[in-house]
Amino acid sequence: MKKALLTLLFANLLFSQEAIQLDRPDQTETVFVVPRNYLQLESGFMYEKTNETDKHFHLPTILWKFGLNDKVELRIITEFSKTITNSENTYQLQPVSLGFKTALIEEKGIIPKISFIGKAEIRKSEILQRKTVIPAFRFTFQNNINDKTSLGYNLGIFWNEDLQETYLYTFALGKTITPQLNYFIEMYGFISPNLPADHRINGGFTYLVNKDFMLDTSAGIGLSEKSAKYFISLGISYRIKLIP
Repeated sequence: MKKALLTLLFANLLFSQEAIQLDRPDQTETVFVVPRNYLQLESGFMYEKTNETDKHFHLPTILWKFGLNDKVELRIITEFSKTITNSENTYQLQPVSLGFKTALIEEKGIIPKISFIGKAEIRKSEILQRKTVIPAFRFTFQNNINDKTSLGYNLGIFWNEDLQETYLYTFALGKTITPQLNYFIEMYGFISPNLPADHRINGGFTYLVNKDFMLDTSAGIGLSEKSAKYFISLGISYRIKLIP
């Protein structure tokens, strides 16, 4: 009995403060912003089977966040990747992406909590023959169905280096198993004018080691002919308070 009480007290102490919230491992970005003066790192390693012959590795992708205030976080994305084809292996340091997230509306009844994410990066266009600022944005939404189940969804648009747009959608259902362990299932896709649509499904787990440290794993498959065949991902995320 004493051991059970101690366990309960420890769990209440561990999770009484706001726990870390991630934009990974699913494609549905969270509506929550990083707390003020916190630096948060979300790192992910992914293996993707692109087609019958090609493979792609993210080694890793890191999302750096800093809580500017209670409503806004600043964001930087860095990525190192490797692509394997029949003819060669290609290593790439992707262009750095700069952006922000801002909370817009709090959840009230059927009205979801809403946030906005904007970002941009500089890429060279072979068609335009110049370097171009490539923008992207999305709106993030979340409805809490009950105290253990939530529905998150995103709508957005991004452009490639030739300024051709692609629309994206995501729907993710998240479920709490224990205070530490959660799982999700998700449907998402990318739709471009004059190109075949790319629809995918995935699922995974997150494990909260403590309020500032989380592990995740996920896997998914493509549903369209254009989609990657499958992928597997692992992630490590943590945060620290830089300014007391």
